[in-house]
Amino acid sequence: MMGLRPFIVVCFVLLVGGLAYGAPLDDGGSARVIDIIDGDTVLLDTEFEGSNEVRLVGIQAPKLPLGRKGFKPWPLADESKARLESLVLGQEVALKFGGRRMDRHGRLLAHLYLPGGEWVQGAMLAAGMARVYSFPDNRAVVAEMLEKEKQARGRNLGIWDHPYFHLRAPESVKELIGTFQLIEGVVFDAATVRQRTYLNFADDWRTDFTISLNKQARRLFTDAGIDPLILKGKRIRVRGWLKKRNGPMIEATHPEQIEILTD
Repeated sequence: MMGLRPFIVVCFVLLVGGLAYGAPLDDGGSARVIDIIDGDTVLLDTEFEGSNEVRLVGIQAPKLPLGRKGFKPWPLADESKARLESLVLGQEVALKFGGRRMDRHGRLLAHLYLPGGEWVQGAMLAAGMARVYSFPDNRAVVAEMLEKEKQARGRNLGIWDHPYFHLRAPESVKELIGTFQLIEGVVFDAATVRQRTYLNFADDWRTDFTISLNKQARRLFTDAGIDPLILKGKRIRVRGWLKKRNGPMIEATHPEQIEILTD
């Protein structure tokens, strides 16, 4: 699996939703970082739109409990937090936006840049201290993020050297419901039933791993010039939270969740 490289995902990012590869982000001001919550969340000394908490949009660092009872920290969560602290704590950072500006928790969804121009999300991905985690309403510069993740994964840096974050085969995820995973495999069949499209990875859709796309997600793929049904027989990599719907399932809400792979 590790030798495969993404092929068509760049086309997705070039075309989807009018976003161009390397599309400019909107400036959002600057502030000093006064605290680090975890490997993808910081506090600023200034409020923007009523909040001084920033979720580094587009990435997911290993999670800490943060007061959640019974929550076990993910491997390398402390190391990820320490890496972000070494990058930004006490620094004046520029905020830039590429989509929705605030999440349901009241956190700003921003890309951060250091005074010398270094992109914080890119630095965390390049160090293997986070992985790409995009949303349908916040998809700018995903191609650049996927490339940085790919290079860190190829070098087994950070999280990519730990079994907890390894790429999974479709047949190995039945016990991983409720977790975020990157899964690689060949699409066995593809079909649209009652306005929902399913990508199945084996012949028993009731028990085997499936990707599901609703009508809205299907429209985003179509806008990108991609019919999900053509993925039948293709080796792909999909990322997302595993749910149990018959067998294990990932709901694909936007094209950047899926990379078509080639040898």
